[in-house]
Formats: sequence, structure tokens, C-alpha cells
Amino acid sequence: MRRIFAIGLLVSLLLTGCALPERGKQQHQATFLDLFDTVTTISGMTDSEENFRQRVGQIHDVLQRYHQLFDIYNEYPGLNNLKTVNDHAGIGPVQVDTEIIRLLLDCREYDELTGHTVNVAMGSVLELWHEARTAGIDDPEHAALPEEAALRKAAAHTDWAAVEIDEEAGTVFLTDSELRLDVGAVAKGWSAQRAAEAAPEGFLISVGGNVCATGPKDDSGTPWVVGITDPNGGSGYLHTLYNRDSAIVTSGDYQRYYEVDGKRFHHIIDPQNLYPAERFRSVTVICGDSGLADALSTALFILPQPEGKALAKKCGAEAMWLDTEGNRFYTDGFEDWICQ
Repeated sequence: MRRIFAIGLLVSLLLTGCALPERGKQQHQATFLDLFDTVTTISGMTDSEENFRQRVGQIHDVLQRYHQLFDIYNEYPGLNNLKTVNDHAGIGPVQVDTEIIRLLLDCREYDELTGHTVNVAMGSVLELWHEARTAGIDDPEHAALPEEAALRKAAAHTDWAAVEIDEEAGTVFLTDSELRLDVGAVAKGWSAQRAAEAAPEGFLISVGGNVCATGPKDDSGTPWVVGITDPNGGSGYLHTLYNRDSAIVTSGDYQRYYEVDGKRFHHIIDPQNLYPAERFRSVTVICGDSGLADALSTALFILPQPEGKALAKKCGAEAMWLDTEGNRFYTDGFEDWICQ
């Protein structure tokens, strides 16, 4: 697949932090539009644009491989991906790359850890919402919700017991012919974490708002500065945060959504009632692992705030909630990360 990107020098406070770059080095940024159906931005300090292009190309290729492996909509020549697994539900096991097995094993742990609020086996339910959202965006005058009966029927086919993972054989088999996998709540953060682990120190990788720092931006320890988007729009941020070597992930209701009869319906579905969660506008999580942070940001968006706070503490993560009335709630250590 062709890389689609642009490179430039960054001069804003948000991306350059609070100190001047090292002598002989400049900060560069590459933006890609061909990964995970979102905007991916990679920043780093290097001594030349050529050096940066080489390093960022390697990061892109890692992310592109995960994009293809975890895609549930498209096929790729010579590759068994999650679409292949879904297409063989109820038919037989599918030989897959070890990274698919690794992701699914982590997803099973996230499902148990979050009390089943982040269940990637809910693909049959999420597919109904995806189809309704796509149709509603294409034809707003006829936008409609999924049928209640169809949602309930799909919800009967979301049990992890029907996901058979054979690590020794390297296969995945969905024994329920109507179960579908959808790893959208985890894949971007999980993939960003793997890319960060393989990247040089001093890079900042953002995959659709899943932000990983591979170390401070320079040898003096200057932190990266990451902004938390205000769901109400405008040029400002809810906060800007220091980041040297952690993941910062935000889930919100303001990007993938459509409207029916004047009401917004976003993409984060509560498995309890099968409708978009309505407690918060956004949740931001800071964690040492981007895959876990991605799962937690979804879980904390769905759960009541006290339960979410307890879960964040259990996982050693920090979090901020913005509710529908504009109130902000924080874990005890979150404010230590705030730049302004």
C-alpha cells in the first residue's frame, strides 16, 4: 500500500514542548492517512530529514502490518486477517499470524479486567451500529437507529467461550457462526504500543489520538506535550500534558457519530443496553501500555465514574472524565501530568 504523508517542522508549543531543540537537530513530523481509517502522526528529533524519513518509514510499516492483520472489512493478498477469521465463523479454524493470537489473548484479559465492558466479540452488535451510522451519514434525512430486535439477536452471539484460540496450532476458530470479532476498541492503541517498542527513543506516535512516547524528545529529558481535545470544538484544549515514556489515550463522543431526530449517537456501545454510553463526553487515560490504555478509556467511558476510578487505580493508570454537563473528574495523580 502506498504511504500517504507529509513532513514538516513543528513550531507550536503543543508539539515542541517547553524547550529549544538540541543543537544540530530539528523536529520533524509525518502524517499518514492510510492506517486504521484515522490520522496517524509521528514526530521526532533528528539531525536530518532523510534520517527522519527512514525511521518514520519503519514505524509506518509496522503499523501498516497491524492495520492489515486487524482489518475486519478488507482482504489482502496472501494474508489471513480478522476478516478471514470472521468469514470462517462456524466453518473451521483459520491459520493466523502470531500477532493476531497475541492481540486476542490480550483482548480476552481486557474483557475480564473491565467486567466485560470491553468485549471485542461484540462485532455482530457493532456491525449493526456501523451500518446504521454509515447510512445516516450518507443520507441524514433518513437516518435511523438499528432495530431493537436485531440488536438483541446479535447480542446473543457475543460469548468469548465461542472464540477458540489454539496457540500451539496457530489458529483461531469462532464456533458460533453468528459471532463476529471487532477489535476497534483496542487495535489502534495496541498497535501503537508495538510500534513504539520497535521505534528509536525520542519519538512521539499518535494513531487516531492514541499517543505513545518512546522517551523524552532529547538527551536533556525535555518532555513531549500532548493536548486533550475539547469535545465542544474550538482551538483550545481541556489540558496539555507532559509525556516522556507513557501512553495517553482519549475516548469521546465527538468523532464517529451520527444524528437521528436531532440526537447524537456515537460509536462507544454499552454492552448492557446495546446503545451508546451517555455518562461522559470524553475520558482520557494515562498508562504505561497503550493497548491497556485504549481498553481502559473505553471501559471508563461506559462505567459509572466511581467504578471507573477504582478500575484505573487497580491498573496503575491515571484518568480524567468530562461529563455531559462539563464537569471534570480526576484520579488522584492525574493533575501531576498537567502542563497547563
